[in-house]
Amino acid sequence: MDFTRPLATVTPTLDGGVLAALARAEANFTTGQLRRLLGDHSEEGIRRVLRRLVEQGIVTSERVGNAFAYRFNREHLAADHVLGLAHLFEDFLFRLSGLLGQWKVPPVYAAVFGSVARRSMTNSSDIDLFVVRPDAVADEIWDFQVAGCVDQVAKWTGNDLRLLEFTGAELRARSAGEPVFRDVVAHGLTVAGQRTWLIRQLTRKE
Repeated sequence: MDFTRPLATVTPTLDGGVLAALARAEANFTTGQLRRLLGDHSEEGIRRVLRRLVEQGIVTSERVGNAFAYRFNREHLAADHVLGLAHLFEDFLFRLSGLLGQWKVPPVYAAVFGSVARRSMTNSSDIDLFVVRPDAVADEIWDFQVAGCVDQVAKWTGNDLRLLEFTGAELRARSAGEPVFRDVVAHGLTVAGQRTWLIRQLTRKE
């Protein structure tokens, strides 16, 4: 799946993109504002979608000057279902954090990074997970946990989970300026541990 287009899991059309944009913000949008938000779509195409959604009642319209402003109707019977789809990414992070917290030997720190965290993924993107494992943990226990996590994420999303693992000692031995560490610090989304701990390890001087 593609977290940047969550409603594409049920509809690949522009309707899904427009609905997701409206549902994720409690605000009014003009067609021009939606076009700038959605990118490569014509204003006329967005206008046609909005007319369909207004007819269904899931979107409301209000004339403001010479333009119309559109808003997601949160009282619609379908609203909760649309909101659930629109917030799939947040749900994924919540579930992943819960899963890692249930491990017999949880990671010292973990963060989603790469294209998923930068919101530039596609349907075929791997989900990159940066993980710091405890310095002393049996390989068989750790590998069993990791395999279960890889399998679960595939079931949740259809995407492959790619882990980048370090122990705390390995982390401290590396340069904080390495591209992957810069990416994790700048864009990583913490799902286990504390980000301040990671920064301390990367900047610690022996």
